[in-house]
Amino acid sequence: MTIITLTVPDLGGVDEVEVIELSANAGQTIAVDDALAVVESDKASMDLPATEAGVLVRYLIKEGDRIAAGAPLAEIDVVGASEGEAPAAEPVAAAPAALAEPVESPPAAAVVQSREIEVAIPDIGSDGLVEVIEISAAVGDELAEGDTLLVLESDKATMDVPVPQAGTLLALRVSEGDKVASGAAMAVLRIAAAEQPSAAQAEPQSAPQSAPQSASQAAQAVAPAAAATPAPVAAALPADDDGADVYAGPAVRKLARELGVALTKVAGSGPRGRILKDDVSAFVKQSLAAPAAPAGAAAGSGLPALPEIDYSQFGAVETRPASNIAKATARNMVRSWLNVPHVTHFDKADITELESFRASLRSAAEARNTRISAVAFAVKAVAVALREQPIFRTALSADGEQLIEKQYCHIGIAVDTERGLMVPVLRDADRKGIWQIAAEVAELAALARSGKLKPAQMQGGCFTISSLGAIGGTGFTPIVNAPEVGILGLSKTTIEPVWDGSEFQPRQLLPMALSYDHRTVNGGDAGRFMVRIVELLGDVRWLAM
Repeated sequence: MTIITLTVPDLGGVDEVEVIELSANAGQTIAVDDALAVVESDKASMDLPATEAGVLVRYLIKEGDRIAAGAPLAEIDVVGASEGEAPAAEPVAAAPAALAEPVESPPAAAVVQSREIEVAIPDIGSDGLVEVIEISAAVGDELAEGDTLLVLESDKATMDVPVPQAGTLLALRVSEGDKVASGAAMAVLRIAAAEQPSAAQAEPQSAPQSAPQSASQAAQAVAPAAAATPAPVAAALPADDDGADVYAGPAVRKLARELGVALTKVAGSGPRGRILKDDVSAFVKQSLAAPAAPAGAAAGSGLPALPEIDYSQFGAVETRPASNIAKATARNMVRSWLNVPHVTHFDKADITELESFRASLRSAAEARNTRISAVAFAVKAVAVALREQPIFRTALSADGEQLIEKQYCHIGIAVDTERGLMVPVLRDADRKGIWQIAAEVAELAALARSGKLKPAQMQGGCFTISSLGAIGGTGFTPIVNAPEVGILGLSKTTIEPVWDGSEFQPRQLLPMALSYDHRTVNGGDAGRFMVRIVELLGDVRWLAM
């Protein structure tokens, strides 16, 4: 076996992402670029691919973790893949006679040797049985020497059982509620080969392990970013009571001291009301949430917060958490609406000739396996207008003192997905033809709907187009995607009578709504911009000029 550690690749400038799905199982053969996990940022979800082929030994992350680029992701056996080996999902120490010799790893793989040891219950001061009332670690956790593994309880006292050496917890031999005695096996631990196990431990079994960083560093790399910090907890909950009269073990008391929590205020959920670590954590989360400022005040809006309503009093309800994307969209929309003075300019483009031309391209589109929609023409028209009127390619600096003119023409396309609204960005739209625009818009929309957009593919836009034509409606007022200064909304095409000077003619009209930031764009700018788009869509020959 040659075990290497795969790390989280570059995340496109995103600091942290949440692990929402593990895409493989231990023992599964993985090819290069196979998805190992799915992560989600505020803007998009993406797959984390394998950079090496091999057999997945174990994950170093779990669902719900918040991770950053460079954090340990998983361990794979690169030799086992070629030799057809399949390592067990949870290795267990065997008898000494069956132990394998340590396997030397090539220096290029940066692999070091490791051993697996059986950890036993230490001397507990009596020959009787004691009850396991708490498991303080989970399989896969990186433990430091002295970290609590179990909490035991006798008739007289509770005691923490620490791990004798630093390492990775591979398996647990006991469960909560078990009765155990001194010397009973309680866990399997993987330790570095350089560390010598104590005499009380079983003979080690060798296994290669990629360990370029310490256990504490690995734990920090994958620790959830939202972990509670002592300062705010202590401020909210002064630890004016050491909890001497409460029912809690030493590990729980230590955690409470670190977080500034008075144990007398925590309700225990363990046997006979014993306070567990989970109880302390839940109390901290509740305490941090309780004094939070109302949403309006926190956003700087000065608006009163909406009252909390118990909707169940009116009938059956179902509560489910909002996705990260939905929450980010809500924050961005509120921020844009409160900070950007919106004005919306309405008009209709006569696209009768455009639709006739588009219908004539049907055979060519099928040959290219590309569907050309009216949106592709709208993107091209907007790109031409953006080049001619650079005010719509600007951004207002945060202090409001400068206008930043972008020398590129990247256009965002709003896409409705199951995860929420996503806006992939089509780059250099002014340099591309209708065929290329149609193909790239379709590709970006497919990536958005499948959750495979990368954060970099949603950044750098100058202007946004949002089309509800396929859904319906006669018009809407889109919200500017700040720091952009404009967004064009397209509604459903209708056939209306238009006077040609002598009689009414049925024409296909496309309703459009241009919302803009009035701090940067004035009404004349917006009027000229919209008139130009109407002109370009009314006669697509202008798009070739």
